[in-house]
Amino acid sequence: MTPSAYVLEYHLVNYRRTWRSSVLSSLVLPLLTMLGFGIGVGAYVTGGVGGYSYLEWMVPGLIATTAMQTAIGESTWPVLSSFEWVKVYFAQAAAPLRIGDILGGHLAFMLFRVLLSIAAFLLVAFAFGTLRSAWAVAVPLIALLVGAAVAAPVAAYTASVTSDSYLAILIRFAVLPMSLFSGVFFPIESLPVVLRWVAYVLPLWHGVDLTRAATLGLDPGPGAVWQVLYLVFWCAAGWSLAYWRYQRRLVI
Repeated sequence: MTPSAYVLEYHLVNYRRTWRSSVLSSLVLPLLTMLGFGIGVGAYVTGGVGGYSYLEWMVPGLIATTAMQTAIGESTWPVLSSFEWVKVYFAQAAAPLRIGDILGGHLAFMLFRVLLSIAAFLLVAFAFGTLRSAWAVAVPLIALLVGAAVAAPVAAYTASVTSDSYLAILIRFAVLPMSLFSGVFFPIESLPVVLRWVAYVLPLWHGVDLTRAATLGLDPGPGAVWQVLYLVFWCAAGWSLAYWRYQRRLVI
């Protein structure tokens, strides 16, 4: 096993003690969201969107948002705890582990949690009959890419703060706007041009667009390649920033 695998194993052992508490919410949350937004709000969206029912159109956006929210949940308070409260990172740094091992192992666990959440969401989406294409099998890969594109830079941000008050600021002024204006609940074409370009800059919109193409069987066109590369850029830039911040905190 590689050193990063041992760090991943540490997080998995801890999760083995607490996984039961997250199973119910992983299934209930997508169920309630589909019932509330997809069916409840969708009943008022006459004619659907783009030839699809509102529920079918919205589900891929919810899947991508779930990947983002899970990644952010795992890269905020658990990371801050490992630095400030439990200080797990410092114990790992005292062992024969490099910064890349500590960061890589924890990011791998974050993506594992993203994959579990998406699997549960896909199960509920399949039960509702909203997966219109066999390309839906690509959704977990897209979700992992979105999760990495978000988790890495957020981990870098968390490694730069010492109080969870700053995490609340991140949720209010970054996560919520990104969830609302990335084409999850309505097409971004209805936004003003300035906000539309903000959506293009954020990683979530690209994940939503790719997921929607996969679940509905739409032709993403050559632009899909650039969207994937853009998300990879977020992953690489986030990793570099996180590595730098972890090194500043852990290397004395």
